[in-house]
Amino acid sequence: MKPLKSVPTHVVTGFLGSGKSQLIRHWIEQKPEHERWTILVNEFGQVGVDQALLGKTPGVHVQAVPGGCLCCQVATVFRSVLVQTLRRERPDRLLIEPSGLGHPAGLLEVLSSGDLADALTLQAVVAVLDPRRVADARVVAHDTFKQQLSVADAWVLSMTDLVRSDDHAVFERWRECQSQVPGVVIQSDHHGLPLSWLLDLAPRTALAGARGGARPAEHALVARLPSEDVEPVLPLAGPGTRREGQGLGYRSVSWCWHPDESFEEQGLHGWWQGLPSPCRGKGVMRTLAGWLVLPAGEQRERWGQWQQDSRLELIWPVDLPMDIDALSSALEACRVTK
Repeated sequence: MKPLKSVPTHVVTGFLGSGKSQLIRHWIEQKPEHERWTILVNEFGQVGVDQALLGKTPGVHVQAVPGGCLCCQVATVFRSVLVQTLRRERPDRLLIEPSGLGHPAGLLEVLSSGDLADALTLQAVVAVLDPRRVADARVVAHDTFKQQLSVADAWVLSMTDLVRSDDHAVFERWRECQSQVPGVVIQSDHHGLPLSWLLDLAPRTALAGARGGARPAEHALVARLPSEDVEPVLPLAGPGTRREGQGLGYRSVSWCWHPDESFEEQGLHGWWQGLPSPCRGKGVMRTLAGWLVLPAGEQRERWGQWQQDSRLELIWPVDLPMDIDALSSALEACRVTK
């Protein structure tokens, strides 16, 4: 078997809730039938919700690496998973979605070094940015948010159809104050972007003054490495399993339920709407009426394609009080008992 050579590799970064998975999902829908793609998704939480949200498409293999951020795992779990996946899948194209709390500098170093430098051709790094988030002082002050944007060769302004005129004005004032804005900035709504836009971006090595940046030292201090199992063990029937984590100024809680478990849809919506605004979440849940993607409004989709186990994840700043036991009890009240 010949070694892989120069596989086009796209890193799509962006802060929590920016819309990375939604954008990648639109590109998957446009994948040429003759190509094989591998999507490697890293999540801060302990279960692979983004893997479920991306669904299943012929010719596309989605590999999850949950439980931290890639910039702190590149020397251990990530490199091993990547090499094994490349050997097994032999893709024509590789897309990597780092955690919303991950600074991609360490990831880019690994992709550009050793044997991977020959196997992969790093394309322009894309940062996805929801313009509404710049109104949140806690977000724009976060070092990871700033580093994700500074290392990118192109910005995608996501969910622009949801941006109000006053939000747009705030964003424009913020952008005028930024010292590093890439030459490529494009707007995207819920329809996504043409795949041709991504493919037409120049390779990163061909970009004059390719952006970089050192990995923040505090990442290595507070982020936790995952266990050897990058996929959660399928829970038994009943209340399901719960996992918690903390690092980089945020906490997370993730739940996973057996495929046979289902939930009352109206109750789930009520539970979701009761979450405080700084809390970011996503999930794919089996309800009595079918599979529900959360958040339903922003995703613009009602039903998921996952149709396996139900998965739900929340991430919030450490200074935001959250009663995890109460949240779990309220979720359990939504589960349909037999």
